Amino acid sequence: MEEQFILKRATYHLWTFAISKFISNFGAQVYAFTVSFYILQLTGSATNFAVNLLCNVVPRIIVSPFAGYMADRFDRKKIVILSHMITALSIIALICMVLVFGLSLSILYSATAIFSITSTFSGLAFTSSITGLIDQHRIQKATAINQMVISIAAIASPAIGGILYGFVILPVLLLMYLTAVIIALILESTMNFTLFSTANSEANASPQESLWKNMIEGWNYVKGRPLIMAIISIALIVNFLVGAFQVGYSYVMIENLNMPAEKFGIVESFFAIGMLLMAAYLSFRKEFRFPLIVAKRGILSLGIIIGIFTIPLLINMNSFVIFTYYALLMFLSGSTIIIINTPVQVMMQKLIHDSYKGRVFSIVETGAQALIPLGTIAFGILYDILPAHWIMVSSGCLLIIAVLYLARPAVIRKAHPEWQIKHSA
Repeated sequence: MEEQFILKRATYHLWTFAISKFISNFGAQVYAFTVSFYILQLTGSATNFAVNLLCNVVPRIIVSPFAGYMADRFDRKKIVILSHMITALSIIALICMVLVFGLSLSILYSATAIFSITSTFSGLAFTSSITGLIDQHRIQKATAINQMVISIAAIASPAIGGILYGFVILPVLLLMYLTAVIIALILESTMNFTLFSTANSEANASPQESLWKNMIEGWNYVKGRPLIMAIISIALIVNFLVGAFQVGYSYVMIENLNMPAEKFGIVESFFAIGMLLMAAYLSFRKEFRFPLIVAKRGILSLGIIIGIFTIPLLINMNSFVIFTYYALLMFLSGSTIIIINTPVQVMMQKLIHDSYKGRVFSIVETGAQALIPLGTIAFGILYDILPAHWIMVSSGCLLIIAVLYLARPAVIRKAHPEWQIKHSA
């Protein structure tokens, strides 16, 4: 009876987690989308728009190590709830300041930075708690549902944000965001973050080390486990080289091929559709037996997709064929990203000891957040200097070479000893 009750609670956690993540993600993305428009309307400056983006990215890079430390040393449920409470109070303060002082860049920048910090703390604490909330057999399902929720929010938030921007004043929009945060807060308060794990609560009882020593300990934990180090290295290299694709696809389709804006928008939407459908599929299928092999094949496929993206620049095609070709590639790339992300995240959830998850995931978060803008800037400069097909083909080849080395047979055997037995039999 007790086991049945625990599984029912895990099912409740699974769907509560999904609903809470969707509400908070959707609210945050609608806010970010509309505030960007308000800044452009207020100043008409692309520089001020970029500063707002920096106010979102830079705080994440700075606070991620501290958030990881906190997630490993303190009650994760309290961190999630406190983070959302601070977000709610910040929204209330922002509403009051907008009503009293009107729209101000400094106010909007400060709010963006605060929301970025609180979402980093809550996000890392939530990610570190998945194995405590949900049973081992449904980690892939939870991860896939999380990816699906992010995809739905990414598809819907620009459309809803655009409608709200046209019909709703900023204080009303902020009230809607506040409502979303409060609903998420109520849902999270009903969850037992240590249903399947007590490591986090045990960490609270242990003597507290210094922050710096604790963070070094987390890094040493990663360095002492070559398999985890290989997975993190793969994730960071993929993040960087995908910058070539993120900058390149827009540049190739708009600048080189003069694709009309409406067609470009439709083609771009196929990326999110691919992510959504693949995430939905993975949420229902059984867990991958050899997740690192699946991720390796996904990265090899992504390298090929990046490499062949510029074929229409080299071969004459009519506009319909170009549109269809890119719609298919964007759909495949979106699907492939999910095929890469989901097994890797499931492996990390299972490989990393619960008391180190916050610090390890913070290393990934810090690296990814730093590499995305770095890759975007670097490849943006390269596209102004070199032909697009050289950059895309080179990036695709580098991605393939990197994964063939980092996920070489010796690493695969270490990750999946049973795979070696199966193939040697």
